[in-house]
Amino acid sequence: MAVKPGFRLGIYVCKDLEIVDFAAPYGVFSVARRFDPELDAFFVAESLRPVQAQAGFTVLPNYAFNDRPAMDAFLIPGGFGTRQEINNGRLHDFIRALPESTLLVSVCTGSWIYGRMGLLDGKAATNRKEPDRVEQSGRGKTPIDRLAEIAPNCRISRARVVDAGRIVTGGGISSGMEIGFHLLRRAGYGEDFIREVARVMEYGAAYEMYSKDVEYAA
Repeated sequence: MAVKPGFRLGIYVCKDLEIVDFAAPYGVFSVARRFDPELDAFFVAESLRPVQAQAGFTVLPNYAFNDRPAMDAFLIPGGFGTRQEINNGRLHDFIRALPESTLLVSVCTGSWIYGRMGLLDGKAATNRKEPDRVEQSGRGKTPIDRLAEIAPNCRISRARVVDAGRIVTGGGISSGMEIGFHLLRRAGYGEDFIREVARVMEYGAAYEMYSKDVEYAA
């Protein structure tokens, strides 16, 4: 597959998102830009107001929904914020208005939103598999099990990354790294290029291990 010039990744930000979920794929693209400056990653929010993610981390979005930025992939991170965003009609409308050529991507519980919209029906997807303390106590539910409830017509996979064609989902919090690398793959970059990005990030050994944990389920 030929490299798509100027591949643009838009990352959705809203209140109470998990920091690593969006910082990891953004970081992969940031390092990859050292080798191809035409790559781009940016933040999209409902408005251009600052967004406070978890632990007080504040993000300044580059675009608002009304700006309708051109992008090749739209990524929804996970975190506590997705528990509100799952019913955000404005977000759903924004996603439905995206061109069919735009990849729909998620990290961790971001896939709940695609599930609630019915976009995972008949497809495979993944989510976080390791419970936190509340989920482990029985007062909550592991996100991958919750995804099965939200999207009963989705085939639940335990792979770290699931590529179901237009929709690409990542498993847990740190899987944002693998999502970033996989998006470079979907943009047409070869393994030598991606391995070099991983090497510079001192992530080479982890990349070699996790690159085998991708399920293609188009």
